[in-house]
Amino acid sequence: MLYYKEFFLNEQSDWVIFVHGAGGSSSIWYKQIRDFKKYFNVLLLDLRGHGKSKNFLHKYMKENYTFTDISKDIIEVMDHLKIDKAHFVSISMGSIIIRTLGELQPNRIASMVLGGAIIRLNIRSNVLMQLGNMFKRLLPYMWIYSLFAWVIMPRKRHRQSRLMFINEAKKLYQKEFLRWYRLTTEVNPILRYFHENEIPVPTLYIMGDEDHMFLPQVKHVVKQHKNAILEILNDCGHVVNIDRSDIFNQLSIRFLKNPEHYQPVLAQNSF
Repeated sequence: MLYYKEFFLNEQSDWVIFVHGAGGSSSIWYKQIRDFKKYFNVLLLDLRGHGKSKNFLHKYMKENYTFTDISKDIIEVMDHLKIDKAHFVSISMGSIIIRTLGELQPNRIASMVLGGAIIRLNIRSNVLMQLGNMFKRLLPYMWIYSLFAWVIMPRKRHRQSRLMFINEAKKLYQKEFLRWYRLTTEVNPILRYFHENEIPVPTLYIMGDEDHMFLPQVKHVVKQHKNAILEILNDCGHVVNIDRSDIFNQLSIRFLKNPEHYQPVLAQNSF
């Protein structure tokens, strides 16, 4: 089973499950825990091969796996803890994992907060992935990951987020990185399916206005999905929960308390 850590408030409170992206770990949510545990039961996970879950790598030693396999890992933890239904909060590629879980068991998701969501790979990101694919077995994986981090988070004010993701990725094994990198070949087909098939649960996208790789695609999708709301944070890059943690927490908690009746805040430039 995956490594997990829970902060239990009480039986009456909803569960919020945090899902990190590729190369991260549950430690990236350090700016969220204090605020969220005041209102919710909180569950942090390290996905397979990441963080403390790499200590259980023997269970996941098959050569390749899919987003479906990773989503089933989360369901296994939910079943173990007897969590029937939860709100989910993700960052980056974690958004794909939550959406995949929603295809498998949509009744387990109460609502979704998708930060720095990946909706579709554009031409630039596809070229980047193809170059990485060409050299992934020739170059140290940290060279490739560091390049990705610089391209996705290029500005000076993204430095904290960029360094955190690079430092977390250093804890991966080379072979595990290659397994996760292979998942990028699934991204566009699976995201095309998600684009055409909306999960009927309230969804809040929180994106940075400087997330040049992924924001345009999210804007397009939100216009077409009736259950989706988009909030855009100013002076913020891809890793919104770190770059603007205060606003990210305020918006997310406000949404999760009453997802069915959430009204956009930043359309009024309130922050």
